[in-house]
Amino acid sequence: MPQRPPAVVGRQLYTPEERDRRDRSRWTVVQGVLAPLQLLAFLVSLWLVLQFLRTGEGAEAATVSVIVKTAFLYAIMVTGAIWEKEVFGVWLFAKPFFWEDVVSMAVIALHSAYLYAFLTDALNLRNQMLLALVAYAAYVLNAAQFFYKLMLARRESGAEDTRRWVTST
Repeated sequence: MPQRPPAVVGRQLYTPEERDRRDRSRWTVVQGVLAPLQLLAFLVSLWLVLQFLRTGEGAEAATVSVIVKTAFLYAIMVTGAIWEKEVFGVWLFAKPFFWEDVVSMAVIALHSAYLYAFLTDALNLRNQMLLALVAYAAYVLNAAQFFYKLMLARRESGAEDTRRWVTST
């Protein structure tokens, strides 16, 4: 007999209808593609920003990398809102992802503040890069939140598969 996955504590992330909408949504695939691309852009940019702060060289590459990372963030946020609308019926702040969306708003605000500082020279280059690091720290927290929810969803899906298997035997 297969080992049963641990029970999911509290409200499940998805009702059966929401799970079905999630699984049929093309935006689920889009999110699955954009998330690792954004992570890759983050890692490259983090390295370039830290190199610039350490050596004073590579300012243009670091700047471009932060802008690219920010573009991925905007893309994933827009498509994520569409995904939430399809799956949960609301554009943002669906109950299962409320706190992730709250932190996402802070991440967007910090990345947008970087773009503002870059476009207006409101901060010198070093302080722009420091602001990018603050935005990146918020991104890491937000990514951890979503990774945790992904693990819960997989556990929940495994528990659902087990329930179906047990009731069909």
